[in-house]
Amino acid sequence: MIEVYSSYRFYKNYILSVLYLVIYYKYHILFINNNYIQNIFMYLDNKDIQLLNKLQENGRITNAELAKHVGLSPSSTLERVKKLEASGIIDKYITLLNPQLAGYRCFTYVEVKLARHGKTPVEDFFKAVANITEILECHHITGEADFLLKIATKDIPTYEELILHQLSALPNVQNLKTSVVLSTFKQETRLVI
Repeated sequence: MIEVYSSYRFYKNYILSVLYLVIYYKYHILFINNNYIQNIFMYLDNKDIQLLNKLQENGRITNAELAKHVGLSPSSTLERVKKLEASGIIDKYITLLNPQLAGYRCFTYVEVKLARHGKTPVEDFFKAVANITEILECHHITGEADFLLKIATKDIPTYEELILHQLSALPNVQNLKTSVVLSTFKQETRLVI
């Protein structure tokens, strides 16, 4: 019964995702899950799209420069940005560091397979990895592994320490498979709108 329900949920979510994409591409209406409380639709016009693209390019741009770039008054630009922030489409503003200059020379992707599955083991795993600062990203994935982690450490010995004394020690972790990044040719944070 659980497999049937999971399969139903998967197809329902898949169909909804396709529908949202069609709506977005045809009408530029973006479906937003606002703070996981209520679902809303937000219409994005060309000015909103220009604002979002420019802000992704340079989050420190002044409101006056942003207004000039999109051809709006500063007050209208500020009002639109505030609406985009309130809608949740603008999640946060951050500073990206140069990893090499910050002393991080070891990046790895780790596939994690759990021994048991279900709501409680998955939530316990989420809570445990949330407190490990070296883990930059944690993705619940399909395939042989259950999770994909992106980890940044200063060097290989630091990574080894993390694997041996923290990740392997987590309850319910059955298997870890590591891929070490040799070099990076592309790394983007910008989403095409």
